[in-house]
Amino acid sequence: MAGNSFGQAFRVTTWGESHGPALGAVIDGCPPRLRLSAQHIQQALDKRRPGKGGAVETARKEPDKVEILSGIFEGLTTGTPISLLIWNKDARSKSYAHLREVFRPGHGDYTYLKRYGIRDHRGGGRSSGRETAARVAAGAIAQLILDLFHIKVLAYTVSLAGVDIETKELDKIESNRLFCPDLEAAQKMEKAALEARSRGDSVGGIVEIQAINVPAGLGEPVFDKLDAEIAKGLMSVGAVKAVEIGSGIKAAYLTGSKNNDPIAPDGFLSNNAGGILAGISNGEPILARAAVKPIPSISLEQDTINTKGEPCKIKVGGRHDASAIPRIVPVLKAMMQMVLADHLLRRFQIEITDHSKIIRDRIDGRLI
Repeated sequence: MAGNSFGQAFRVTTWGESHGPALGAVIDGCPPRLRLSAQHIQQALDKRRPGKGGAVETARKEPDKVEILSGIFEGLTTGTPISLLIWNKDARSKSYAHLREVFRPGHGDYTYLKRYGIRDHRGGGRSSGRETAARVAAGAIAQLILDLFHIKVLAYTVSLAGVDIETKELDKIESNRLFCPDLEAAQKMEKAALEARSRGDSVGGIVEIQAINVPAGLGEPVFDKLDAEIAKGLMSVGAVKAVEIGSGIKAAYLTGSKNNDPIAPDGFLSNNAGGILAGISNGEPILARAAVKPIPSISLEQDTINTKGEPCKIKVGGRHDASAIPRIVPVLKAMMQMVLADHLLRRFQIEITDHSKIIRDRIDGRLI
């Protein structure tokens, strides 16, 4: 197993490198007769696309225009593998020539060489954040399945450069470059990130991902628990170093009487579980948080070694983000979409007809 695929019933394989000619994804398991166009995918990609002019973002300008090569006929999915292609238009491999024999701190240069005996020294290669464009495209297709259940996934910045949100107005997420639900905090975040960039440094933050209207009963105990699958999906994004579900690490400081979610006839009275109990969704909103490390490519001088094992100094420089946020926000949203689509297909058999969309319970045949 090479580890380039994710999911079972809804399976996504990504391919390509940051400075190769192109990258893309193959999605297998998408049900037939779902309406899909390149524009639907493009809308998601445009939110992650580099070079849009954000002050904390890379100067690399990529159109990230997606092409659908297979799996679509007359605007509908056919049930066969969907192949997506995104050309790299603004790669500058020569910018990395001086790093060919040097390991960049915080990057995968050293570990990729140890794993494969060869590394792509044109930027980050397969480990680059550029790979995540393919995930966002796949997430847009996964959302077609979520739409059948009226599931909405939101992702937004709750902390950046040590600045935390104080209010959470989810209708404000799309109104600022940082996808932040607190407009005042967003301004402070951007200022702090720019100050770090001016010093040649970078910053990290926290992204919250929320899935609303998820039906109870998703999850495959014991090793494919829904929260375990979400954690794996979010942790598979290169810059993520920790994941919380619900009350997360705070649960370790609570008593059972405080952390338990009381149950009433109309539902749960709190949501410390983050919408998941015993690895299975309970019908409450699913809530996860991902801690995002600072971008390792900085212009400050750092200690490292070269491929001969000799100590040396390095200044990475180049065109890099001051933070993986905000461009990582659509990526984490996509991973939640992919996990939920996979488990919906594992739990339900979805039948699409010309005149109706019927979701039948795979176990007892009742209509949902």
